[in-house]
Amino acid sequence: MIFESPPPFTQPRESIMSDVIPAALRQVCSSRVQEMPDNQIVAVADLARHDASVVRLWIGEGDLPTPDAIKQAAIDALGQDDTRYSYSQGMPELRQALSDYHRRHWQVDVAADRFCVTIGGMNAVTMAMQAILDEGSEVIMPTPAWPNARQMIEIVGGVNVPVAFDFHADGNIALDLEKVFAAVTERTRAIFVNSPSNPTGWRMPLEDMRRLRDFCREKGLWIVADEVYNHFVYNDGIYDDGQRPAPSFLQICGPDDRLLVTNTFSKNWCMTGWRAGWVVFPQGLDQLFARLCQYNTTGVAPFIQRACITALESGDDFIAHQVARCHASRDILVDGLTALDNVTVFSPQGTFYLFFKVHGLSGSSLDMAKRILREAKVGVAPGSAFGPEGEDYLRICFAIDPELAREALARLVPFLTALQPSTESATV
Repeated sequence: MIFESPPPFTQPRESIMSDVIPAALRQVCSSRVQEMPDNQIVAVADLARHDASVVRLWIGEGDLPTPDAIKQAAIDALGQDDTRYSYSQGMPELRQALSDYHRRHWQVDVAADRFCVTIGGMNAVTMAMQAILDEGSEVIMPTPAWPNARQMIEIVGGVNVPVAFDFHADGNIALDLEKVFAAVTERTRAIFVNSPSNPTGWRMPLEDMRRLRDFCREKGLWIVADEVYNHFVYNDGIYDDGQRPAPSFLQICGPDDRLLVTNTFSKNWCMTGWRAGWVVFPQGLDQLFARLCQYNTTGVAPFIQRACITALESGDDFIAHQVARCHASRDILVDGLTALDNVTVFSPQGTFYLFFKVHGLSGSSLDMAKRILREAKVGVAPGSAFGPEGEDYLRICFAIDPELAREALARLVPFLTALQPSTESATV
């Protein structure tokens, strides 16, 4: 593959963040927000965003463009001047399309008035947490976990309670529900489940979903289920339910259960920049979520909602194409990295992320990510971006063309093979 000459590395973001807030203003800005850690994935990506010679596997988005039909729907809506305020909770047509989509893929009947359209998946998680958390409320979260969800709990005044996944030497990842149950206190309000999971690729077995549902019913707890990656499933004999897409909590919970399901248009239809997602909430909370929408965002742009309707109604073939493409790239990277003696690969059962550990290293995973970027020209995410339990691991996004996956492997294998523990700083 041919790449342009790279520009010089830019100053890493995390080295300048301490100077963002002037000293005179620090005492009058939110201490809660000031104490938030910088996003380490961004810290790596900002070093070489415009370097065309880098294979970019750091951020979680596919490399395909948004399908033409979806773009055309937005263009048509703009041409019809569909640019004014709309229903804060989402157009009725879009909410009905979401109901139809869930019926088609998960054989569940979810009433259209249980959906709330959001500004992407992040806003979906934000409103879910705002809806149920009071100051000091605890949320149990399996970790390593998506950093945005962890930080949102803190931003709204909650307390994140991590429960670590079990990483086994054979490359399997498991979540011990007994550890989850033992972490519950009188302040626990919810258990957050991202399945399939970013960054690990773990998927919760259906029988564990039922156990968790029954436990939460007994204790009066909420389940917040982030089901963004449900279509991206690769069974490999680990699960025998044969279900594709991955199971949804909506299949095993009723409309009165304390369940909030968050999702996004970003991943399935390559719409990351469009910023559209949704929340499914229990029957009767429509006015609460309409209020949250009104005060958070006043709703999603109507021409974007028109594009979302097209995605839901005509985008199934694109999803299938993208999942097959990810599966091919996944197999290339898993097979290539598993062959290395100093690497343990946790073969993902879902998502489009590969989590792996390089043995015998000194220094942090952030240092290693920077070194790989500098020396191998591959952009990866440091495992520590997903919490301290992710230290010593790295994550790569394989929602890419299989040929690009081969190119990434061709760069990573010689680098990792030759890698020796080093005390040299990996700063750039």
